[in-house]
Amino acid sequence: MSLEVGILLSIASVVIGILGYQLNKQKQQAESHKAVKNDATREAVIETKLDNISNGVDSIRIDLRANERQIGELNGRIIRVEESTKQAHKRIDNLRGGEK
Repeated sequence: MSLEVGILLSIASVVIGILGYQLNKQKQQAESHKAVKNDATREAVIETKLDNISNGVDSIRIDLRANERQIGELNGRIIRVEESTKQAHKRIDNLRGGEK
């Protein structure tokens, strides 16, 4: 009888060990799946932020090109104004020379 009890306890111990192993394996798989899901979500957020930064940089480049174009136009206008001013000064000098 004590032999049967020992065998039953051994079998119960093996069954409990197998069940514990299976539960632990399932728990690890669930944690692994959760970690992969969190990583994928984090990567998606990072990728979205990088896309937004890239769009912002592109917008800044467009604005910079527009500013460069405006500066070029203003530069041309300044050159014309300087030439006109130089001619006006020559005419004023000629008029002053005639009055003296």
